[in-house]
Amino acid sequence: MDYHLFTLSNGLRVVFKPEALPIAHACIVINAGTRDESTDQYGIAHFTEHLIFKKTNKRSTNQILNRLELVGADLNAYTTKEYTCIHASFLNEHLSRTLDLFEDIVFHSTFPENEIEKEKGIILDEIASYQDSPEDAIADDFEDLIYTGHELGHNILGEEKSLIGLGKKDFENFAKDYYQPENMVIGITGNYSYNKVKKIVERYYGELTNHKSNQKRTAPLASSPNKLILDRPINQVHYMMGGIGYSMHDSKKTGLMVLNNMLGGMGMSSRLNLEIREKHGIAYTIESNYTTYSDTGIFSVYFGTETDKMEKAHKLVLKEFKKLRDKKLSPVQLKQSKNKFIGQIALGEENRIALIIAMAKNIIDYGEVETLPKIYERINRVTAEDIWDISNEILDPNNLNSLVFQPDLDENL
Repeated sequence: MDYHLFTLSNGLRVVFKPEALPIAHACIVINAGTRDESTDQYGIAHFTEHLIFKKTNKRSTNQILNRLELVGADLNAYTTKEYTCIHASFLNEHLSRTLDLFEDIVFHSTFPENEIEKEKGIILDEIASYQDSPEDAIADDFEDLIYTGHELGHNILGEEKSLIGLGKKDFENFAKDYYQPENMVIGITGNYSYNKVKKIVERYYGELTNHKSNQKRTAPLASSPNKLILDRPINQVHYMMGGIGYSMHDSKKTGLMVLNNMLGGMGMSSRLNLEIREKHGIAYTIESNYTTYSDTGIFSVYFGTETDKMEKAHKLVLKEFKKLRDKKLSPVQLKQSKNKFIGQIALGEENRIALIIAMAKNIIDYGEVETLPKIYERINRVTAEDIWDISNEILDPNNLNSLVFQPDLDENL
């Protein structure tokens, strides 16, 4: 993977990947997310991401939204627990237009009071809509359960009581703390020369200065497993189980990624899908997930099923866990699992916007880009012994938390 990496005098880092294609992509990834919020400001990271599109010192909301859309480009953003990302896809000729707009909304937003009040209603509607989707809500609630009392343990959208109290000064202070050149990475991929990209970036970002950041992150402490059953106005059971996994810097990370993909990852041939859905037909959706953070991680299995089939589905999941804990993978099984995972990663590289965002995040997390050859090498180094050891640690029933959304019978009467 050929790419260029350079740093401006103010500490802003830029990763550029040349591509001889008519469509270009760019992003700004900011090392700031919901885990950086104070306890009385839950939701401010996501709220700030919304507001930067509303008004700047030189552009109105309409001018911001039309700046790229009028040339057929796509502009969007999202917030996670550790990042805020603004990204765009556009014809190659519009790189300057895109980077100019990025700089304007990230560094010169004015957070007008009238827009704050309008956006509060929109986000509260977003929260209500989210709660109407139990398969989404349970994933966040499960993280809240795992990370109870820690800054990772609250929903990205925030809470109504916190959102209502937020005002202009709160957003200005949050942006001042975290929207700083040395706390972000610009990613660009397109049909450009390195010199052209560097010249354009320096034109728009070279004069920016930094302010002292108050960012402090602490790793969550281990806690005893919890089990929680909640009644919801739903028609079927939604079930999550799992626990703490490895951080993105842990040497066991790759082994758990291979294990997760084999157990319940992408595709219809995962162990859980073949056993619970194809063989027994008791769950339409069953999957496992592994999310890494800078200092922790979380592994989980999710399934949705009918109330009278929940216990059977649960036992079948534990049965698959036991198989992996009791017996090491054969050489053929291990090779098949690695080949499948490597193939899926390679196909994922075709999504160019996702690729450049991942590269920018790599710079934040590791200080360099994790190239495909490096990733493949780490995967191929995983042994059957590694998978067995990880299974006995992560898939131990004594270490598993569980969260169940079950139909509220009174509500359904």
